[in-house]
Amino acid sequence: MTIRLRNLILLVSTFCSFMAVAQTPPNNIEIENYRGLFRAVLEHDTSRLKQLLSSGVDIDQRDGHGRSALHVAAYFQNHEAMRQLVAAGADANALEGDFYDIVTIAAVADDLATLKLGLTLGCRSDNVTSRYDGTALIAAAHLGHFAIVRTLIQAGAPLDHINNLNWTAVIEAIVLGDGGQKHLATLRALVEAGADVNLADGGGSTPLQLARARGYQEMVDILLAAGAK
Repeated sequence: MTIRLRNLILLVSTFCSFMAVAQTPPNNIEIENYRGLFRAVLEHDTSRLKQLLSSGVDIDQRDGHGRSALHVAAYFQNHEAMRQLVAAGADANALEGDFYDIVTIAAVADDLATLKLGLTLGCRSDNVTSRYDGTALIAAAHLGHFAIVRTLIQAGAPLDHINNLNWTAVIEAIVLGDGGQKHLATLRALVEAGADVNLADGGGSTPLQLARARGYQEMVDILLAAGAK
């Protein structure tokens, strides 16, 4: 069972490590073709952006990948544009074509400043995002972005949300982590915040079993200290 479980974990880990960064920033062709609102955001042209917003431009227009100007501003860390767009009525909780909101975009990018601004502008920490029906917290836990994880926890992100892979943030930190310091810090933050360390995956494997199967002894110790079974 242990060998079979380990092989399954490694297979899924390889697949999902690729997919976790499957959010799609604008590519070079899209960038070259951006006009109007998108061009102003991309070029950090504050004056042009103000002019467009005051002219009644469609603030909810989308590019070919379903991104709004607000999403593009988040991808390119244009904080002033983010503020202006939300003040003008842009939906801070809107999802782009891969079902990411501005907070999850920032979480995946390990962009703490943009994430904090997104939360301040009204983007919810409990939004269900990505094609995995996850959350920004799960995405950050997967990637070991522990400062992001702590910030999302403070913002009230749901600790025990289960995505459509039947994984929680705790499980993703183990199954999709490398057992290194970033994922250890992530797991500690989740455990200290009160995440359920006994919620099993879809196959009935607990976080403790998964950590043992991967040989992550430090994670095993953290889980045992938190009452994992």
